Amino acid sequence: MNKHLKIAFLVAPILAIAGFGLADLYSENEAAQVKLIQLVAEGNCDVSQNDCVLSSGEFQINVSDQGGVTEINSTFPLDTATLFLVDENDKMTAYPLGMKKSPYYWRNNTPLGELVANQGDSYKLRLVAKIKGGQYISEFYTTTAN
Repeated sequence: MNKHLKIAFLVAPILAIAGFGLADLYSENEAAQVKLIQLVAEGNCDVSQNDCVLSSGEFQINVSDQGGVTEINSTFPLDTATLFLVDENDKMTAYPLGMKKSPYYWRNNTPLGELVANQGDSYKLRLVAKIKGGQYISEFYTTTAN
């Protein structure tokens, strides 16, 4: 065995470990970059009947309102969630949602139930949910069926 082969055997494990570490740092940096992903409503949304699902790929958020408390639950844990009620003049009112028991469940008291109390009532909503640098956004309408 010549000296070049011996040096190669000594250096190869060090380069492999360094490459693995740098690849991990790169993937962490990519995951931390801000990404905007749009959530789309699956069919008609009726938050008063717990029938409003927003999705993007495997990620889903269910939006519901019972007794003046608007709640969302998601398939992946969220870092933060904010619901915006948008009036007919396109003026938004933000309602930061607080974590209920786990990062999958978020809620806050809102006047949404009163705004869509009657059959046929419709209201525009916007939702921003954040997960590790990714921002999931949606604009959708809730319409009361019953």
